[in-house]
Amino acid sequence: MDWTVMQKALPVFAQGFELTLWLSILGIIGSIIVGVIASLVQYFKIPVLSQIFRAYVELARNTPLLIQLFFLYYAFPVIGLKMSAEVCGIVGLIFLGGAYMAEGFSGGFDGVSRSQINSGAALGMNRYQLARYIVLPQGFALSMPALAANIIFLIKETSIFSVIAIPELTNTALDLIGMYYRSNEYLLMLVIAYAIILIPVILILTWLERRVRYGAFGD
Repeated sequence: MDWTVMQKALPVFAQGFELTLWLSILGIIGSIIVGVIASLVQYFKIPVLSQIFRAYVELARNTPLLIQLFFLYYAFPVIGLKMSAEVCGIVGLIFLGGAYMAEGFSGGFDGVSRSQINSGAALGMNRYQLARYIVLPQGFALSMPALAANIIFLIKETSIFSVIAIPELTNTALDLIGMYYRSNEYLLMLVIAYAIILIPVILILTWLERRVRYGAFGD
């Protein structure tokens, strides 16, 4: 293990680290937005839209991210829709993550007591008000375990971006290995880099889950 080799590679890994972080943040935010919309549409059984979102969830969850990225990066330009590799990565992460988030939120929303929904409807609340004041606050708390698991899953899925030449952490490590044949050093740096991202995220999500958890579900 040559620590000098690792030290020289730090600036390159720092760039990959920053790009991985930003792609993860944008993908996770987009996934949460899509997931909330998809789950609420299905929860209130809005005609046509609920069927469309159900089909989207099934398609996204039953196809690998690798295939989705290939489709976005190589097939879309054929029909005149060209995107940079980074944009393809973000769109792919949102497409996949939105479906998983939708399933997670749906489980939380279904856990909200129907009596509260009926009480809100009896008071004259429309669907938007029911979602804002009753379903979302309670359903979000119930969805926290699934939300946390999906966030961690999506961060790790950024490693797939190397197949479309996005210079994130995995692609950076593979390029350096190909040039200098120092697998041990660069793979160790890759593991450390992902640990630096994931460990704080896990700790924050664990703390947040405890903060929003109902008394009936724990301390």
